[in-house]
Parts: sequence; structure tokens; C-alpha cells
Amino acid sequence: MYALVYTGTQELVYREEKNPKIINGESIVKVSASGICGSDMHAYHGNDNRRIPPLILGHEISGTIDKGKFSGKKVILNPLITCGKCDYCMNDREHLCNKRIILGMNKPIERQGGFAEYVSIPDQNIYELPNTLEMKEAPIAEPTAVALHAVELGEKELSKPLKKSKALVIGCGAIGLLSGLILSKVKNCKEIVIVDLNKKRLGVCSKYLDANTVQPDSKFIVSDNFDIVFDTVGMEATRQQAIKAIKPGGVIIHVGLTQPSGQFDFRKATLQEITFIGTYCYTNKDFEKTLNILANKKIGSLDWIEYRKLQDGASAFQQIHNNTCSAPKIILLI
Repeated sequence: MYALVYTGTQELVYREEKNPKIINGESIVKVSASGICGSDMHAYHGNDNRRIPPLILGHEISGTIDKGKFSGKKVILNPLITCGKCDYCMNDREHLCNKRIILGMNKPIERQGGFAEYVSIPDQNIYELPNTLEMKEAPIAEPTAVALHAVELGEKELSKPLKKSKALVIGCGAIGLLSGLILSKVKNCKEIVIVDLNKKRLGVCSKYLDANTVQPDSKFIVSDNFDIVFDTVGMEATRQQAIKAIKPGGVIIHVGLTQPSGQFDFRKATLQEITFIGTYCYTNKDFEKTLNILANKKIGSLDWIEYRKLQDGASAFQQIHNNTCSAPKIILLI
């Protein structure tokens, strides 16, 4: 098979690789589409010790079962593989399983990803493609589940309903836009500000999201003003923006993984009882709810997604790296 292989920092090569072998309890999926995630970009930059080259990245995947239990079925993959036996897995918190692994990762266990013609995955991680969702759009299910999980974590901690809350979303990538769309179209939040440095991406988001789309120095970002803040970037600067903007008693949901440390106003967090929640992935129930949201078009048009061929994937990564890409999400077609 052919695959886009991560071979070193800022290096991707489209080349021939060995096909995955069928094993008991798993299926081989012929990949149709695979999205580029922020975590793929972290690996590309050499900043992810869970993804060591050479490795086939990619975990936002749709395709058709080639070999296995449901051969010929069109499917979406939940790439988060867990043990199914621990306390977390037995209590609907699979995403916290100590043995969790995601496709396109090789530490602690190797799992080649979906930037390839074929990928292997456990049968329990396979979901049927809804009739109303296009195959090429379907990889958006995975980041939508991440956004849904983040929004609902925050919703549980708020002292008032989301529809009566002021929300700030930091970052106009896929997770940021999807968080905004879920806040607006699923949770009926009326006051949303979304912020990014990339003017092109802000322009795209403004067409699909009912929110004020602004740059970081905007007058709309007022100190002590927001009930809830979603940091989908995860840099020192964005965390500082989040703690400055949050109201006393407010909630910060930290989704991004760009910088692991840095200065933060813990004095304000303590004196004003700010709730800070880190969020990772999603549960199986979140993934199922996401498929229902997408199947019923609850977050509206997905025309903000951009598509490229797998063999052109290296240039797509380079554009994202250079911040010249306007699309919040690029999906590679195989």
C-alpha cells in the first residue's frame, strides 16, 4: 500500500509500505479519508514523545471494511483503543484508561495510522457511516467528539445554563470552531467570542458560526467578563488570556496541547475560585452522540472543510505550519 509517512521533524514522505495483517478481533479498513489533527502537527514539529518517526500518522478516519467481520460496510473509526476491563473502562470513562492508545501513535504501543490506503482497528472501534453523512466529511466525527466532550464538561461545572452564559473560544482551528458550533447550535449559547491570530481562518469561521470573530487585541475580549473559556490552543499566552478574561467563579476548559508549561495567574485562580479543567478525547457515549449530531446536521454545513489528495499531504502540513491555511480542517482523500 501507499502511505504518507512521518520520517522526521517537518518531514513527510509518500511511499510504499507493508499492508496491515488481519488479526483476531480486528478488521482491515480501506481508508477513504483521513483528517489532519493538531496532534499530528505536534508530531510533525517533533514535540510529541508518543509519536516517534518513522510512523504513519492520522486518526480521524472513514472508509470501507476490506477484511473482517463486516466486510464491505462503510464506516467511521473511533481511534481511541482502550483495555475495556479497568475501572475507567467499566465506568464510561474509557478515555482515561491507563492502557489507552490512539491510531497513529507508537508509544507505548505501536498503532499505525490512517494516512494510508489501509489501516487495522479493533472491531469494537468501528461505527457504521450514517446515510446522511458523506464519506469524505466523516473524519470530522473525531474532533467533533473532542469538542462535545469539552463543552459538556464545562456545562456541568457552570453555575448557570450555557444559553445564559458568555463564552470565549480561543483558537479557530477545527476544535475551536466545532466547540463554537456546539455551543451555538446544540446548546443555544447566544454570546460567543472566538479569537485567533489568523485573519483568513477567522473569515472562514465568521461564515459558519454566529459569534464575534476577533483577534487577541479586540475590544470584545474584556477582563473578568466570560463565564466560560475554552482554550483550544494550549500555549502560555492563551492560558494567560483565558485567566485574564474569565469571571470570578468561572470555568476554563483547557483542550490544547501546544505548550506544556509557562506562567499562569494562580493568584487570580485562587482568590476568584476559578475552575480549571483539562480535557482529553471523549468517551464512547460522546462518540455515539457525535454521530447523531452529524447525521442530523445539528451543527450545520461542513463546507468549511478543505480536501487534498493523500499524496499532496506534505504540502498541506507545510501550509498549516506556515499559518497560511484558511481552512479550520484539512482532510486527505485516499
